[in-house]
Amino acid sequence: MEPLTEHRRVSGPVVYGFLRLVNVSRAREAALKRSLAEYCRQHELSLSGVFTERVTTVNSAAFTGLMDALDVPGTYGVVLPSASHLGPRAIAAARGKRIAATGARLLVIRKELPGPAPRRRPSHGGSETRQRGQRSASALEAES
Repeated sequence: MEPLTEHRRVSGPVVYGFLRLVNVSRAREAALKRSLAEYCRQHELSLSGVFTERVTTVNSAAFTGLMDALDVPGTYGVVLPSASHLGPRAIAAARGKRIAATGARLLVIRKELPGPAPRRRPSHGGSETRQRGQRSASALEAES
């Protein structure tokens, strides 16, 4: 009897990683590569290679190599730890458009919010203004 499909090694969609590592330690580089590999493992993607850029220019050797790899039939996309790995905003925007033009997906492990992180403001009657011993009705109902 043959093993179930879930027990066979099946290759997922082919992706390539891209890292922009300017003044980054070897330990940080290794951690980022592990995070790409783990993300791909969890999402059943085949990480076929990681292109590493040490100097950010629009057409760096690493980015040019990535673009060449995206031309290979069957390539699904690019995996990044965060959007900042595409480079500074102007370069990242141009690179994002070039990647999209190939039809490849851009997979970002950690999404970043534009601008500063939103601050939570206490609302009237919120937990910050409640006195000790008072709870909302929903919390009381849940306990009874």
